[in-house]
Amino acid sequence: MNNNLSSQFLLNPNITFLNAGSFGACVKPVFEKYQQFQLELEQEPVQFITVKGLEYLKQSRAVLSKYINCNADDIVYVTNPSYAVNIVAKSFQLKEGDEILTTDIEYGACDRTWNYYCKKVGAKYVRQKINYPLTTKEEFVEQFFKGLSAKTKLIFISHISSTTSLRLPVEEICIKAKQLGVLTFVDGAHAPGQVALNLKILNADIYTGACHKWMLTPKGSAFLYIKKEWQHLFDPLVISWGYQALFPSSSQFLDYHQMQGTRDFSAFLTIPTAINFLQKNNWENVATECRAIVQNNATEMCRLLNTKSICPIDDIFLVQMYSTLIKTKEPEKLKALLYDKYKIEIPVMRQDEKIYLRYSIQAFNSQKDVDILFNALKDIIASTNLIEV
Repeated sequence: MNNNLSSQFLLNPNITFLNAGSFGACVKPVFEKYQQFQLELEQEPVQFITVKGLEYLKQSRAVLSKYINCNADDIVYVTNPSYAVNIVAKSFQLKEGDEILTTDIEYGACDRTWNYYCKKVGAKYVRQKINYPLTTKEEFVEQFFKGLSAKTKLIFISHISSTTSLRLPVEEICIKAKQLGVLTFVDGAHAPGQVALNLKILNADIYTGACHKWMLTPKGSAFLYIKKEWQHLFDPLVISWGYQALFPSSSQFLDYHQMQGTRDFSAFLTIPTAINFLQKNNWENVATECRAIVQNNATEMCRLLNTKSICPIDDIFLVQMYSTLIKTKEPEKLKALLYDKYKIEIPVMRQDEKIYLRYSIQAFNSQKDVDILFNALKDIIASTNLIEV
């Protein structure tokens, strides 16, 4: 990968970092802007939080809205997609017997959130089983909609699944859901920065995305988009000055969810700087190079672990991450060994009874990093019983 780009990241050079997918990695120009905002906050906190910061937020949302193609007043910043899911799940008008349709490969924190609120009212969280290996988008859509019923009130689905790394056909799912009159909520935690996101074309009713994973911003910067006609349904998680505001803005959605009292929202303000960095460095080309590394190593990963790919090795299901099933009885111990002995940061993740090993490829990675991983896995297979082949 481009050495000039690699030098822009703040990561520890002694660690083989194959886990941009978890919390991302910030670049120096964006981090410097972040610190400038934090300094300005501390120099004059009242003016920053109540006056200038609000204008900065407006400017930041304007830039982001162009990047993801939506109205700037239809997005609000949140610290992470899990926070956004909680906003929606807590207020969504579920009744006893209602159903939320999802897959069995969703992010665990979101599963827990929906299960919690469904149980409170006697609704059902339907985790439709996805069978491997996948072959086509059409096959996935057919599998998924087998879980639909007359009781389905909302479809909740990942754009890119965290554990499996699968890029799911959310475009086709949103089209079919619209035809059926079912609301859609897409969890795009991994999408912005990995794929070109156009919310007007996607036409999801609700969408959340992280900026700190693949858009290079500081940790704790994400957004929630809700179509204007549904915004009134969702209360703020924190009731603060934005609720029944003395001086309301033109958007109740923003008043409710943006004005959360004293907090450092500097990370949100760096998003224009991050988008400028992506555009300046031709990030579409960077992402293409990253996808090539992902795909070029997938077959060898499966061979090494004596497993089969859960999807075709192509651009339809894969972007900048690849996950493979791995046979281990102690995934947490394996993850710790990879880090402590081999200095490799990589997740080994549980999804129900299955275990996945996932590598992420970002601009700072190269083939050398994957080779280090493969050599470590070979050594572990040869010298321990942690991995069964």
